[in-house]
This record gives sequence, structure tokens and C-alpha cells, in this order.
Amino acid sequence: MAAPSLVEKCIEAATATAEAVERWRRLRRTLERLPSHLADQLLARLISRKLVFPSLLEVFQHSVEKINLSGEYMVDGEWLAYLGAFRCLHSLKLADCRGVSSSSIWPLAGIDALKELDLSRCEKFTDAGVKHIITIQSLEKLYLCQTGVTASGVMLLSSLSNLSVLDLGGISVTDKTLSSLQVLTKLEHLDLWGSRITDAGAPILKAFTRLGSLSLLWTTVTTLPLLPSLRTLNMSNCTINSIFKGPHSSGGVPLSKLIVSGSVFKNAEKALSGVDLNCVTSLDLSGSLSNSFDFLEKLENLEHLNLGFCGITDTTLETIAKNGDGLRYLDLKHTKVTSNGISVLAGAVPKLEFLSLASTMIDDSALSYISMMPSLQTLDLSQTRIKGYMHQGNNSVKMPSSCRLVDLIHLASLNLEGIQLRDEAINPLLNLRNLEYLYLKSEHLSDSSFQMLSSLSGLKCLGFQGAVLTDSGFLSYVPHENLKKLDLRDCWLLTQEAISSFCKRYPKIDLVHELNAFQVNSNTVRDQNQVKQRRARREEPKGASKAPFADERIKYTIEELIQLQHAMEPGYDIDLPHIPPELKRTE
Repeated sequence: MAAPSLVEKCIEAATATAEAVERWRRLRRTLERLPSHLADQLLARLISRKLVFPSLLEVFQHSVEKINLSGEYMVDGEWLAYLGAFRCLHSLKLADCRGVSSSSIWPLAGIDALKELDLSRCEKFTDAGVKHIITIQSLEKLYLCQTGVTASGVMLLSSLSNLSVLDLGGISVTDKTLSSLQVLTKLEHLDLWGSRITDAGAPILKAFTRLGSLSLLWTTVTTLPLLPSLRTLNMSNCTINSIFKGPHSSGGVPLSKLIVSGSVFKNAEKALSGVDLNCVTSLDLSGSLSNSFDFLEKLENLEHLNLGFCGITDTTLETIAKNGDGLRYLDLKHTKVTSNGISVLAGAVPKLEFLSLASTMIDDSALSYISMMPSLQTLDLSQTRIKGYMHQGNNSVKMPSSCRLVDLIHLASLNLEGIQLRDEAINPLLNLRNLEYLYLKSEHLSDSSFQMLSSLSGLKCLGFQGAVLTDSGFLSYVPHENLKKLDLRDCWLLTQEAISSFCKRYPKIDLVHELNAFQVNSNTVRDQNQVKQRRARREEPKGASKAPFADERIKYTIEELIQLQHAMEPGYDIDLPHIPPELKRTE
């Protein structure tokens, strides 16, 4: 990790505490001379640390060019009153700011330099607010997704002649409304998802001769006219009859990215006849319904392919393997592919970096074929039929199948959740020295495997869910400094005391556990413990026993503890021969 630069150190010191902010806030003239790129960084850090208040914004009004306040619930009319004085402001993002309304937006009308304004999901922003922003003739990018604007308000936007990006997602834009926007000839990106555009209004899109990106997600459009400049198209959740219908060159429109997830093709081959499939590099067909996927054979330059939830079989993988040389991303989750199908891909996808086989029918034999994909960085094998071991030759000796993965030297993320791995399957994973994200979920894992994982020094996130992890095994774990998140959900043997102790010892690690839901920081933990101690002293009866608490769970083996965990389930027949008589349930 590279050492922080002098600028980074200065910004860190200036935003460390509220007191530090107050000290330099008085040096107003100095900040007015601060270069814009440094002012942008400083303000962004203050916003992320919740150290900004309206009057502090005044210090930045002559230097800041970009402000992102997305999701900040406290932003309201007072904030916008100060922002209206920013004469150098080029970009302002207010997405998800619930306090932003039509009346509070009017101070922005005086910012002549503003080129980008994001009001996405500001529900209080309506047609009345549109009348204020249309006075900002410098606007080039405008995002009004899921606001209170209606079709009438959208028509007013026709006066913003410099717009190149317009997001009207979730607004009831009609064919008539779209027609009023034809004057926006500089549009390069148009988002109309969830609108009321129909096949009758679709030809209006031809007026936007520079349009490079279009989203018609969740619309009733079935036939799209010829749009020769288009390079990215999203028609997810649509019934598609034809894309780019009309006279065109023999090669078709050279789309580079096509997203049609959840869509229905009556005839995929015919619907895509207007697209130059040889130019498509990214294709999302997840959840779509098609009579055939044979057209995949024509995608010779494909890099990104999502076929999740499509119900494809091994036969489709044979088609993919023919043009797999440049493939980098392949999502096959919730499909019907088997280990035999994966064998076809072995050696055919040398550049593949992402592979998801979650919830498929592959077993341990698939790991041998996956190991022949040398560039893999992200691998998802969750909820598959992998058991974690395989038989060596014709004998009954079991060996961990996870050892097949050691050849994946570039692997950074591995998901094995929902696979009933045992402790012996963990040791081979320790050879994956570049692993940063590891997700495990098995009731057969215990303290020993948890301890082994501490040797993975590069881990940033570790999931160890549903394991038989005890307090002693948990507290003896020594994480490396790179670890940022530890997910121990469903590790039911852990106690509140152990979790509290770990949080105090490693406050920078985000620990996820049911008992830690309300533990925000070590101070909260200490306060809770003090309250418990005082309450115990008040409620303790006179003459109460001072004997230390004995953890009865240490009497049982791991297998018996697993049975105890499921004992509360209806109809479960528990069989613990060594259970003490005093713990047996009586009728």
C-alpha cells in the first residue's frame, strides 16, 4: 500500500474532528484561494464524515466545482440557499434528498455555470420546480428519475437546448410528451424506463440523431425503429418483436451493449436481425424467455455475458465455448448446467475473470475444469452440489476437492456459501494468497478452520456463517490489518460478552452478528455492560450463590451441538445418548 501523499494527510487532519474544522473555518480568505480540485476533495471528505452544516458551505462558494450530497437527509431549503451562491459550481448531486422540494430549489436558478443536476428520487420536486431549473440554460445533464414531475412538467424541458443527458425514469412520459422533446437534438443519453411510450411513439426517437444510449425498461414498446447512432440499449422486462426495424445496411446497427433481462422474445433470431451481433461486447439475457439461444454463436467479440435464470443447459455452453476467447464475465446462476457442461469451457475461456455458477447442478468434479480458467478473479459456487471432497481413483479414500482451486493464482473473491464444507476442506484454500473476499456458510465448520483462515493476510471480508464457533475459538482469532468486515451470522454458540470483547479489541472491523445488531461502537458496549452490572446488583437476592457460571455446551461434541441447534424444529427427532437426565424434556 502506497504511503498517503502530503495533500491526503492535510485533508485527513483538516477533517479529523469538528474542532479541527472550526479552527480552519476562520481562515476564510485562505480557503477562497484553494484550487478547485482540492476544495472538492476537502468538502467531499467533510460530507462523508457528517461534519458539514449550512453556514460552513459559505467558505467553499468561490472554489468548489463538484458537490455530491446524495442521500443526505438533512439537506433542505437552508442548504440550497447557500448553494445558490456558488458561482463556480459545475455539478450538483441531490439524489435521495428527501428535504429537497420545488420551492427550495429556486436559489439554484442563479448558477450560470451549472452543467449537471441530479434530483433523482426527490419526491417533493414537482412541475413547479421545473420552472426554476429551466432558467439554467447551461445544463447539460439532468436527472429527474422518480420525482413528482408529470408529463406537463417534462414538456417544459424542451427549452434546455444544451441537454445531452436526460433521465426521466419512472415518470409517466407519453408519446405526446416525447414528441415535445424532439428539439433537444444534442441528446446522447435518454432514460425512459417505466414510461407510457408505445410502439406508435417509438419512431419519434429517430429525431435524436446523436442518441448513443437509450433505456426503455418496463415499457410496452415491442418494436424499435432504426437508430444508427445507438450503442447501448436497455429493453429489459419488455416483449420484444423487433429491434431496429427498417431498412439498414447488411451488417445492422453496431450495438456494443444490449440489456434485455426479463424480456420475452417471440423469435430471438428475427428480433435481433437488425443488430450487428459481431459488435456486441456486453449482453444481459438474465431471466429472459427465448425459443432459442443459437444466435449466441454469432457473438464473436463478446466480453460480458449474463444468462442467469434463463434455464439454459449444457448445450448452450458448447455454443459459448466457440467464441470464448475474449469472454471476461460469465453469469450462469440458477441455470440447468452441470459439470459436464463446464468441462466444455475448460481451456476455452482463457481471459475469463468472473464466473457465477450459484444454484446450479455442478458437483465437485467441476472444480477440475474450473482450475483450467487461469484468469479467474471472482468465483461464485454457492448453493451447488459440491460436497467439498472427492474420491481418489477407485479407492474409498476421500481428498478435499478444494485443492483443485489452488491453481487459480489470481482469485480474489470466492463464495462457497451453502456448501456443507468440513474443516479439512479449508486447508487447501490457504494457498490462495491473493484472496480478498471469502464467503463460507456451513454447520460443519468449527474453531479449527476459523483459526486456519487467519493466515490469509490479504482478506478484506470474511464470511463464516452458521458454523460451530465457540467463544474461545473466536477470541483467539487474530485478524490481519486488512480485514474490514467479518460476517458471523448464525454462529449461535457465540455470546454477547465474546462479541463485545472482540469489538473493543478490533474497533475498525465491521462485525456482523445477530447479537451485535445494536453495537455501534465500543462506547455503546461499555455503557451496556455497566447498566447490566448495576441492574444485576439491584436484582440479586440476598444469599444468592456467587458460584461462577458453567457453560454446559462444553460437554458435547460438534455433532451433538448441531443436533441441539435443530432440536427446536417441529418434528425433529433428537438422538443424544449422552444427554444429562436433568436436561431431558419431560412431558
